[in-house]
Amino acid sequence: MVELCRRGDRSVGQVAKDFDLTETAVRLWVSQAEVDAGERDGLTSSEREELAALRRENRRLREDVWVLKRARAFFAKETR
Repeated sequence: MVELCRRGDRSVGQVAKDFDLTETAVRLWVSQAEVDAGERDGLTSSEREELAALRRENRRLREDVWVLKRARAFFAKETR
């Protein structure tokens, strides 16, 4: 679909209509393809995936730290 738009064979609106999609979705895909190809500034798809993975890991590590702090407080209270 992105190639159809980029080659100029069909307009974004026509591609969206032909495949029963929203124009906004097709425009976003075309825009992301331009970023991935280096034609436009922004985060590439692989950079977005890496960022999402790092955010998930960061959230998990913060939860681990929270659990460890609670455990430390619990055991500190038990030893007194």
